[in-house]
Amino acid sequence: MTTTTLSLSTDERATLAEKARMVRTEVVRLTEIAGSGHYGSAFSIAELLVALYYKLLRVRPNAPQWADRDRFTMGKGHAAIAVYPILADLGFFPASDLDTYTRLGSPLGDHPDMRKVKGADFSSGSIGHNLSVSVGMALALRLRKSPARVVCMLGDGEQGEGQIWEAAASAGYRKLSNLVAIVDRNEVESDDRCDAILDMEPLDAKYRAFGWDVVHLRDGHDLQAVTAALDDALNGWHDKPVVVLADTIAGKGVSFMEHAWQWHLGYLGPRDYERAMKELEA
Repeated sequence: MTTTTLSLSTDERATLAEKARMVRTEVVRLTEIAGSGHYGSAFSIAELLVALYYKLLRVRPNAPQWADRDRFTMGKGHAAIAVYPILADLGFFPASDLDTYTRLGSPLGDHPDMRKVKGADFSSGSIGHNLSVSVGMALALRLRKSPARVVCMLGDGEQGEGQIWEAAASAGYRKLSNLVAIVDRNEVESDDRCDAILDMEPLDAKYRAFGWDVVHLRDGHDLQAVTAALDDALNGWHDKPVVVLADTIAGKGVSFMEHAWQWHLGYLGPRDYERAMKELEA
């Protein structure tokens, strides 16, 4: 394993920070349209998403089905609301589509539909399936001798699904070095803290035992650290699949949501909406 280090300039870091702020404010705005939303898990991955889409993924908004594009799949499909503003910002679809989020006839549902959303490579929703799909994609791309990589976003609560470990074993056995999994370790899921429901730690030892390289990201909101860790996973020399264990904060950016499993899914209401927006725009 050979690592790489991608350094951000001050301007690049400021630009990415603004993109992350945009993601969070759009999540709040869109959940107001929908009447509810998954705030905690969307906020925890904002920096991960902007580093991927604006710095690392090889995609073409003007050619969404480009054969050698990198694939990004969302296991935690309920957090797709954090991806939609980025896809619109990059030009995959008009920004005006965001205003139709979850409305009848809209392409943008609570969970992504790859048949309707340009830039979406997997119709996710049922937790646990994503890694299996990503393994299949990575294997197919390798058989085609494509340079494309597959990046899949997983939740830490999702690690309790047995299918995750069947897929992890398959990827490790086949040494799918074109596959990167990111585990959003925000420590909460829909009903409680992860360690109160099913403690799957230590994840690093488990993935290593299944034949993966492990990259630790101790602060999933430090844009320099995030970019360097993801660059290492994607562009470092690895002869096996890589998992990035990203320590994040559920509800990051809004004080009354941080670390609170109760905001996995919810609705702000007028008073808390104004409070959340004020904090995000400060």
